[in-house]
Amino acid sequence: MFTQFGATAETLSKASTMMFRIGTDAHLYDDPEDANIPPLLDSKFDSEKCEALKRLLALIAQGFDVSNFFPQVVKNVASQSLEVKKLVYLYLLHYAERRPNEALLSINYFQKDLGDPNPLVRAWALRAMAGIRLHAIAPLVLVAVGKCARDPSVYVRKCAANALPKLHDLRLEEETTAIEEIVGILLNDNSPGVVGAAAAAFSVVCPDNLPLIGRNYRRLCETLPDVEEWGQIVLTDILLRYLIARHGLVKESIMISSCATDGSQSEHDGSETNFELKENTCNKGTRDYEPGLAEMVTSSYLEGPEKYLSRSGHADRGSLGLDFSCFTSAESNHDMKILLQCTSPLLWSHNSAVVLAAAGVHWIMAPRKDVQKIVKPLLFVLRSSNASKYVVLCNIQVFAKAMPHLFAPYFEEFFVCSSDPYQMKALKLEILSSIATDSSISVIFQEFQDYVRDPDRRFAADTVAAIGLCARQLPKVANMCLEGLLALIGQESLNGDIQSVDGGAVVLVQALISVREIINLDPPSHEKVIIQLVRSLELIKVPAARAMVIWMVGEYSTIGHIIPRMLPTVLKYLAWCFTSEALESKLQILNTAVKVLIRAKGEDMWTFIRISNYILKLAKCDMNYDVRDRARALMKLLSCYVGSSDLEEDAKVLPGNNDLQPTVAVFFFRGQTKPLPESINYRFYLPGSLSQMVLHAAPGYEPLPDPCSLNHISNDAQAIKDSSSDTSGSSDEESTSNYSSQGSSSGVGEESGSVIESDDTVDPLIHVSDVSNACIDQNEGSQQSSAHSRSDDFGELMSKKALDSWLDEHPGQNLSEGSHVLRSSARISIGDISGKVKLKSHTLLDPVIGNGLSVHYTFSSEISSVSRLLVCVEVSFKNCSMEPMSKLLLLAEETSRGLDSAEQALATSESSVTSHKDMPTLVPMEEIDSLDPGQTIKRTLQVRFHHHLLSLKLVLWCNGNKYPVKLRPDIGYFVKPLPMDIKLFTSKESQLPGMFEYTRSCNFVDHIRELKDEKSERALVKDKFLVICESLALKMLSNANLFLVSVDMPVASNLDDASGLRLRFSSEIQSSSIVCLITVTVAGNCSEPLTATVKVNCEETVFGLNLLNRIVNFLAEPVPTDDDS
Repeated sequence: MFTQFGATAETLSKASTMMFRIGTDAHLYDDPEDANIPPLLDSKFDSEKCEALKRLLALIAQGFDVSNFFPQVVKNVASQSLEVKKLVYLYLLHYAERRPNEALLSINYFQKDLGDPNPLVRAWALRAMAGIRLHAIAPLVLVAVGKCARDPSVYVRKCAANALPKLHDLRLEEETTAIEEIVGILLNDNSPGVVGAAAAAFSVVCPDNLPLIGRNYRRLCETLPDVEEWGQIVLTDILLRYLIARHGLVKESIMISSCATDGSQSEHDGSETNFELKENTCNKGTRDYEPGLAEMVTSSYLEGPEKYLSRSGHADRGSLGLDFSCFTSAESNHDMKILLQCTSPLLWSHNSAVVLAAAGVHWIMAPRKDVQKIVKPLLFVLRSSNASKYVVLCNIQVFAKAMPHLFAPYFEEFFVCSSDPYQMKALKLEILSSIATDSSISVIFQEFQDYVRDPDRRFAADTVAAIGLCARQLPKVANMCLEGLLALIGQESLNGDIQSVDGGAVVLVQALISVREIINLDPPSHEKVIIQLVRSLELIKVPAARAMVIWMVGEYSTIGHIIPRMLPTVLKYLAWCFTSEALESKLQILNTAVKVLIRAKGEDMWTFIRISNYILKLAKCDMNYDVRDRARALMKLLSCYVGSSDLEEDAKVLPGNNDLQPTVAVFFFRGQTKPLPESINYRFYLPGSLSQMVLHAAPGYEPLPDPCSLNHISNDAQAIKDSSSDTSGSSDEESTSNYSSQGSSSGVGEESGSVIESDDTVDPLIHVSDVSNACIDQNEGSQQSSAHSRSDDFGELMSKKALDSWLDEHPGQNLSEGSHVLRSSARISIGDISGKVKLKSHTLLDPVIGNGLSVHYTFSSEISSVSRLLVCVEVSFKNCSMEPMSKLLLLAEETSRGLDSAEQALATSESSVTSHKDMPTLVPMEEIDSLDPGQTIKRTLQVRFHHHLLSLKLVLWCNGNKYPVKLRPDIGYFVKPLPMDIKLFTSKESQLPGMFEYTRSCNFVDHIRELKDEKSERALVKDKFLVICESLALKMLSNANLFLVSVDMPVASNLDDASGLRLRFSSEIQSSSIVCLITVTVAGNCSEPLTATVKVNCEETVFGLNLLNRIVNFLAEPVPTDDDS
């Protein structure tokens, strides 16, 4: 029927794609600009909301910005559907940081969901709150985490533990103690899943607070086998660090055995350890213990390899200064036993990282006789993936170097496979060379012979290096290794086309290096080897290899009887081919000629002089400046051997050099190079760490704590506590006296204010009650006298001379010492200005719409006597028509019918309202029977708004007609005045930092018109600062129900600069009695528009932000003129 279906590759691909999409959500990715999303988000059906949210998340996955849907998504968080909630949370986590103001609106919903009966909902809400990385809500998240840490659901408690690192990332220094307390609660949990998450949180939040682990140490050890795999890794590391800091290292372990020297034999435990070392190191063939490497491993684990290697040039390298008497024994310490017992099952975990973590604990803490149990689990992990295999090999490499006998019986496990990558091959070669013994070396050599023929010449060169290493470690097989290397050199030398070290020549060079190291062990016994290499010099074409053989000629020129007789011929050959040699070969020829010349004796002396002189002259004319410089330096040193006119002239100029130059030449070239001890500069990091892989300290890496450091900290803390208890009495007395002095100083201002108010003849606008902030620490007597003297004559105070004397009141005081205030200010209090406050009137019903009825309303500062949830509104009814009106009444509409979906979402966020469902929306109003033309009647309504941003829908009845009206709320009257003094204001303000503090700026221009309209008579009474203070205070009190706490006026030489003028207002939210503090700070010139910075401190986040926006809006709004009104 469908003849073309699947006929081509393209149609077949489309058909298969369509089949796979059936029953999936793949269609969500088809239309990036779907216009049906907004209606679906506002739908009444949860299935359609889920469809819209899935499409939004699909667009997010494709990289589209869908943040414009944020308000519509936020309101759906109140849905009862679990699937809708989950999708909304995912959306909020993605866009919360971009839309912080809208995200804050959803905090109330999250807090509500934290009390949901479904633990999944509680966990989702906590994850969403913790994922919103905003400092403003961090304290709220901390409270939520603390609540969920005690939740009966295991999943919720685990989410609480996972939220702690996110809180810590916000750098909440003041909340550190509270976060650590929550970590301690979660560590004491009975659920293994919670303990694992708590351990991860501990490692991020407070990794150094090890006493927190001590309270639950045994419980954590017992829970360790049941914790999830990745939690086991973290918890194992934490327990290990605590054990070392509490009890120290184990005396029988390899860590302490490596550090126990003969100097510590005075202690009986140390002598036993040393005896064990001597017993174990007597067998040279097995090499079960490497003291140097083990000592370096211990030092690197405890102080870090960087610090250890930095002491390489000092005599104290390797000296850790450990007090062995503080360490413990694995046989007598129960804490040590329980950790080793609980980590033993982890050695056979399916997770290779867990195996490494458990192996690290046994490697560091277990006695040397019990370390053997980590071998088979590690070898079993080698059968896993290549990535895990490489990580395990990196750690086995360290173990095999320090204790070769552990893996010596299992050397076949480290044979190279053809499928292994190069990095794994190199690690296996190094491990094989470390664990090789006299019994296994023959089998290993047979394997090495195959490796040398590998096509990868770099791997073949590593194999040659491993052969040399085995020869140095096992002297009995050195000759066998040397024969094989010489055969390899002869074979590689036949490849005359090889001219580059980058190719196959690397094998030849590495073979010569290995031979040289073997010869250095015993040069006299290897004379024939040196002769064989010299004879093959003509066949070797690689410059680096030729340079190495030439170096051997000069270095071993005095060994045996045959080599000295070969030297004239060899030097003539080198002089003959000097010009055609590479740079490194030329430099070695010059050094060899000088060495042979200085060491020459007898009749061959003149032959060597002539050859050396010839070589030096050729080098002096070489094209390379390094060769020329080397030749000139050698000719200077050999002036007594090589004659030259230039040298004779130099000798005349510097007569003292005749004796010095031969001495220097002999010092550099005559002595034979002695084999230096192998420098061990390996970098060892803790087993299983990333740093051990990359061989440098990765971010977050920390070495082990100092042994028994936890005991020292406890002793120091106890000593401090004892010493502080002795002086606590005197400290209490001092603090009491200071508090009394501060209280008395604050009372001076109130007293001075009352004195001025009692004056009947003069009613000044302000009353000076305090001096500048810089002088707040003066004693009580000076404050009282200065306050009275300044309050007597305000005109003298505001004069230029008085201001100058005020600023110079403390000429000897350094502002940088003890003073944190850059500008001086005078604290003043404005008199009674309640009569000047004009409340703003709003229109409820326009007379055009109301058939001549005009209704206006203003918010009253009165407080309802019925309920704190009610706001008082004064409504004015005026009949503007020519006919009387009757039966005027205001009623509330049905709230369930009047609220749309968006308003319902906001209304439900007001927790204080939902808790008082029995409270009516509107207290019944007394009906107005009649209203004559031109008559005005006022009524006071008591209204309960659903939200401080939502209008209240009312119905106005007049003459039997119905008029729907809206009463718009003013958030400034949702608060009531809270009288307080400046000291209490400052104390409350200090308790509301961080997320409870919101700041915005705006322009303020109300004072400009008043300054321009001032008459000359008024100018004598009022100045610019007072005009600004009065304008700001009236604007604030006319638009919000506040209490004016104080006014700080700047005192400076520039009388036109109003910067620093500050007004403080206090209030509390009527519905919840939460304190709300407002501070307005002014900056700018008096005669110009000022910049007003408004700061609101309030625990109710959403309310504080909305109140701040309201204040900024009405401050920026110019005051209406008489013409406008």
